[in-house]
Amino acid sequence: MKKIEINTKWVEIPHNDLLIDVYLAQPAGEGNRSAVIVFQEIFGVNRNIRDITELIAKEGYIAIAPAMFQRIAPGFEYGFSAEDCGYSSEAYRRGMECYQQVKYQEIFSDIQATITYLKSLPNIKADSIGCIGFCFGGHVAYMAATLPDIKATASFYGGGITTSSYGEEIPTLNRTSEIQGTIYTFFGNQDTLISQEDNQKIEAELKKHNVNHRVLDMMQDMDFCLDFLLDKYPS
Repeated sequence: MKKIEINTKWVEIPHNDLLIDVYLAQPAGEGNRSAVIVFQEIFGVNRNIRDITELIAKEGYIAIAPAMFQRIAPGFEYGFSAEDCGYSSEAYRRGMECYQQVKYQEIFSDIQATITYLKSLPNIKADSIGCIGFCFGGHVAYMAATLPDIKATASFYGGGITTSSYGEEIPTLNRTSEIQGTIYTFFGNQDTLISQEDNQKIEAELKKHNVNHRVLDMMQDMDFCLDFLLDKYPS
């Protein structure tokens, strides 16, 4: 198969009084493309998230990763550490500080601004936009799935879906009926932060509302999608 060349750049999306930093990766050349929004973990749009964004673009999609902590900490980013064989305690501490300040309506508004930007691109298939997210971003992806513009969603180990919604009174799970597209959720059955009971609640709610879905229970701990980094940055 011919290798797809891609172009990457940082872009600022104007949104009310905010400029949202996004990392954009798209295939070179002509032709209309479907798009995928990539939602970060609590560590910002770091090298890992940019790598994933580029991998998606190399599959022929326009891929975009918005900085979800832009309102709280512009430019926030912590990278994967070979020394720690993961993320450092400082990265977790700072990431959680930002995570605890995000608000549902602001996140939702920033997602919509990202979609509006995608639709402004000349080579976009405006009716073919999906999203993917990891951990914090997995929860955000589940939120985004409730938007009619999002046709397909992959939510990886999204925490708090059954219990919280970033400052709102009802958990994100209660909005499951608003999901119109297809959603795949991925959980690790060795994950100590997301219980099997939570996974079952999510699947039950998806079934209840006849959402086209699959809930995949992996024989893994949390962050199983990051295993490739252990090879990329060996300790």
